[in-house]
Amino acid sequence: MNIKFESADKINGLMTITIEQADYQEAVEKKLKDYRKKAQVPGFRPGMVPMGLVKKQYGTAVKADEVNRILGEKLYEYVRENKIQMLGEPMSAEGQKPQDLAGDGPFEFVFDIAVAPEFKAELTNKDKIDFYTIKVDDKLIDDHVQMYASQAGEFVEAKEWSGNDTLKGDLRQLDAKGNTLEGGITTEGGMIMPSYMKGEDEKKKFDGAKLGDIITFSPKKAYPDNDAEVAALLKVEKDQVKDLDCEFSFQITEIRHFQPAAVDAKLFERVFGEGVKDEADFRQRIADTLKAQLVANSDYKFLQDVRKYVEKKVGDLQFPEALLKRIMLQNNQDKGEEFVEKNFAASIAELKWHLIKEQLVAAAQIKVEETDLKAVAKEAIRAQFAQYGMSNVPDDVLDNYAAEQLKKRENVDNFVDRAVDVKLTAALKGIVKLNEKEVTLDAFNKMMQEA
Repeated sequence: MNIKFESADKINGLMTITIEQADYQEAVEKKLKDYRKKAQVPGFRPGMVPMGLVKKQYGTAVKADEVNRILGEKLYEYVRENKIQMLGEPMSAEGQKPQDLAGDGPFEFVFDIAVAPEFKAELTNKDKIDFYTIKVDDKLIDDHVQMYASQAGEFVEAKEWSGNDTLKGDLRQLDAKGNTLEGGITTEGGMIMPSYMKGEDEKKKFDGAKLGDIITFSPKKAYPDNDAEVAALLKVEKDQVKDLDCEFSFQITEIRHFQPAAVDAKLFERVFGEGVKDEADFRQRIADTLKAQLVANSDYKFLQDVRKYVEKKVGDLQFPEALLKRIMLQNNQDKGEEFVEKNFAASIAELKWHLIKEQLVAAAQIKVEETDLKAVAKEAIRAQFAQYGMSNVPDDVLDNYAAEQLKKRENVDNFVDRAVDVKLTAALKGIVKLNEKEVTLDAFNKMMQEA
């Protein structure tokens, strides 16, 4: 066997692998003997089929399998031992000649290899990067108190409409004179939230509406250019409202008002469990919880800024674009060349960051252990519970959820990536000089939107 690797421009490699008969012969003979023992051929007892017949029937296929096995094994072994940083998978060279595997060889295979550009990504305490700490102020705490109260709230009956109340009632299609249209659309138990109407004139007709009132309005004007909303209100098919240019009467049979929960001991216990002394203690616990949660936001922004900083420091990198486009097309055959052209630039940008991050991770000697995966899985689940106002979920419950999530391969890959980011962020915060800045959550969110 002979392997030759050439890389004239350092990013486009050409690997030629020549496989001789001696490389595969012994393994092929062994497999054919095994085939002979199991072969079922009419006229011959098992194990007594002539070897010539076995070779004629299975020889070429067995040889092809063995040649392909050797080819893949030796190619990746060469790449590994010679520390070639290969991008994507090797591609059969465009000049590859057909190989007649029915013969004895030698067989020559040529591959195009995309090689990563050489560069150095390094950060030290001489590098200064912004780090934004989000201020937990009274406004933010007030917003969360209101959020928790809303999550624990309930609908109560009211006699007069206000704000975001929901109205329930019966609808009747009217004729040009304002009378109920015989054979027209009639809907019982229709649900309306006037505050969501786009037609301002129609919305105003509901101001001060009381239980039992009859309101005359036009559904089409209330929800302009939204036949789906009109059809849902009237409980009919969308096609039936296409040309429905008329008014309806709406008699209010129920007004449902949303009442947030009282900020009292019951709410405190619902959010944090037992032990909250009073509202001041409740607000302090919210502040402490937010500080811990918002660190993750600050860290995420920090890693984004690290990326921009290091990419600028590294400068432009040359990639084997023609070859990478072939690889991308091979991996997206169902999407075609247009997809490749549209997404190639973004793919190269992500590839550059991936290569930079690999060096930063290696320099920080980061390794992801099982405990790291469990930790990030628990934090992800804790954040999900927090969205529903549940901040007192016991550790054993989080452990059980995390264990279930980690049983799924697709989740594990995501948790590995997250664990690497968490550990890399922590390491870099201890390496570079942090330019610390305190900002409000609104200001922070605006920065993230503009990024």
